[in-house]
Amino acid sequence: MIRYRDASAADLPAIDAIFRTSFVATFGSLYKPDDLAAFLGGFTPEAWAAELARPGMAARLAEDEAGAIGFCKIGPVSLPVEPGPPTIELRQLYLLERGQGTGAAQALMDWAIGKARTQGGARLVLSVYVDNHRARRFYERHGFVEIGRYEFRVGNHIDDDRLMSLTL
Repeated sequence: MIRYRDASAADLPAIDAIFRTSFVATFGSLYKPDDLAAFLGGFTPEAWAAELARPGMAARLAEDEAGAIGFCKIGPVSLPVEPGPPTIELRQLYLLERGQGTGAAQALMDWAIGKARTQGGARLVLSVYVDNHRARRFYERHGFVEIGRYEFRVGNHIDDDRLMSLTL
């Protein structure tokens, strides 16, 4: 059984572990070791804490009997999207492999959409790697549409990401 709760500062080590494990498992082979190390090096305990403490930031944790399996984080927009209606950014949605196929991604997305609405958002935006077809299909099933391109930096490597938007 999966349990969900709002994440707190005490959960940051678990969030960091999920992020690193999932990111490396999904994308690690795309990068030179130095680029990957530089990127992951930016995710310090202090950086995680500062981000979670920002006004408008919210995070949700998914846990099973063995511990944390995933998280979702929303907050103020940092992506280069056109001005428009009040907008919230889906900053991260990551699951460990054991959390895939459990419904946790759906529950975390439902939370993100609902939370963005309660924060006054009229639109939810995100970026996704162009070749992350599984994630793109997931977002499209939820009504997200592509609205542009985004250069996502991993060390000195630049990925081709897509910006996506959902009208709330």
